[in-house]
Amino acid sequence: MKLLNGIRVLDFGRFIAGPYCATLLGDLGADVIRVERVDGGEDRSLPPVMPTGEGGLFLQVNRNKRCLTLDVASDSGRSIVRQLVQGADVVVANLPRPTLHHLGLDYATVRALNPRAVLVTVNTYGNSGPMRDGVGFDGIGQAMSGAMYMTGTPDEPRRGANTWVDFSTAQACAMGALAALWAREKTGEGQLVEGSLLKSAVIQTNGLLIEQAVRDRNRQPQGNRGFAAAPSDVFKTKTGWLLVQTIGQGMFERWCDLAQVPHFKTDPRFLNDDLRGANSLDISQAMAAWCALHTRDEALALLAQAKIPAGPVLSPQDALEDPQIAAAGLLVPRSFEGHDGEAVTFPLAPHPVDMSGIDTGYRSSAPRLGQHTDDILLELGYSDASIAALRRQGVV
Repeated sequence: MKLLNGIRVLDFGRFIAGPYCATLLGDLGADVIRVERVDGGEDRSLPPVMPTGEGGLFLQVNRNKRCLTLDVASDSGRSIVRQLVQGADVVVANLPRPTLHHLGLDYATVRALNPRAVLVTVNTYGNSGPMRDGVGFDGIGQAMSGAMYMTGTPDEPRRGANTWVDFSTAQACAMGALAALWAREKTGEGQLVEGSLLKSAVIQTNGLLIEQAVRDRNRQPQGNRGFAAAPSDVFKTKTGWLLVQTIGQGMFERWCDLAQVPHFKTDPRFLNDDLRGANSLDISQAMAAWCALHTRDEALALLAQAKIPAGPVLSPQDALEDPQIAAAGLLVPRSFEGHDGEAVTFPLAPHPVDMSGIDTGYRSSAPRLGQHTDDILLELGYSDASIAALRRQGVV
């Protein structure tokens, strides 16, 4: 079953949080129209992998969409936007508030055009406070939530290389859009769904912030070593790196036997997870010495036998070749053909959850720039002659 069959989504988003939210709705069957500048959005080429300029991130977060190019600042472009909004179920626009008002995509305008429409927006800092109207990216959430501070070392905070704030915001907004559509079935009314990068980031560091507020712990970053238990660290073997994470008394005692440090079981510094996290350096050193005696595969096999969670640290190329990732269908070969006719095959991650009764399958690759402009305008009632005129005027 295509859950959102018959639902139309307008995607005015850029980069990740908005576009990936729309992608998730497209995976569920919605007709998603990406509205893009006539010369292409700034997110289309990140990072470039095609001779025609399309980028890997763009290919990831724009599958199952159609593309309409449009100068939304022109009078004719604004008229087309109004027509699109009047026929839309969901409008996704992760744009600054002043830009939303300027383009007529603020909720008051959208609601006046279409009371049943759900407007999904994403801001950086939330809906109030001195930074309310500021702009920002994923890294701002990492920096201001405590995550970046705790990821690094006392001498150097470190930003996570992957944009987890953006992707978690996109998933939350997609959930909000689905909830709003469900509510519309009961009320007949659309509503405003607002996500925030800083909110998403603080949600993920909330446990740490609760501890700080209640216990005034003032934890200091310690690189890859976890602070909630030990051993929880990255270790070098004869043939590569691996990550080990333990929690709980039973797992710790099994690790002590494996690493041949049985006296750690009664060491007063290691009597519970909290103490082990606070005194983790000696534990990590013992584990490092054990790992240095084994190849990575040997160490992983022994850890698995002891029921201790561990995994290899993979390079991007390693991840492409990893048998578990392949067997689980986490990277599926897809193809994209550019304007010049040259095609590329690339590995695409699927919808984040599998459902037994709902189809979340792949229908089409990310669209070429303006690939569906004529089709969409014809659906709105424009003639071939009027579309040609719009092209001459640079509107589409």
